[in-house]
Amino acid sequence: MDRLFLFIATGAGSGYLPKAPGTWASALTALCWLAVGTFLPFHAVPYLLFVAAVFVVGVASAGATEKLLDRPDPSLVVIDEVAGQLIALCAAPTHPLAALAGFILFRIFDIFKPFPVRWLDQHIHGGLGIMLDDVAAGLYALAVLQLGLYFLNVS
Repeated sequence: MDRLFLFIATGAGSGYLPKAPGTWASALTALCWLAVGTFLPFHAVPYLLFVAAVFVVGVASAGATEKLLDRPDPSLVVIDEVAGQLIALCAAPTHPLAALAGFILFRIFDIFKPFPVRWLDQHIHGGLGIMLDDVAAGLYALAVLQLGLYFLNVS
């Protein structure tokens, strides 16, 4: 079971990539989102159910991995970036520029952590805490991306 938790928490191993595992995981998630979206039409309900499942499984696997490694919020845990990136790209048009914009926006909000992202990161611990700050960063990125698409009149 530990191996399964590690596999999920590390974003299918992307958390082991060097330097910035969270950035790698976000980039790979955006690329997978773009690839899948090219072949499958977007339907809000299944997409949101998938994101919710990633969140729930992410909370469990991130918390288990944190305990397994005996370190709070280990950098190799990137399932939180996967969830946040999926949230950022929710309802975006399946286009490389939208994926790139969503990726950049999510990374900005995840790195700079505007309120309440930083508060969540500092005050909520365990698997839930690992996941929640990236969910909040993803919601910020989603809002800014959707506003940008609206004002650019892109659908």
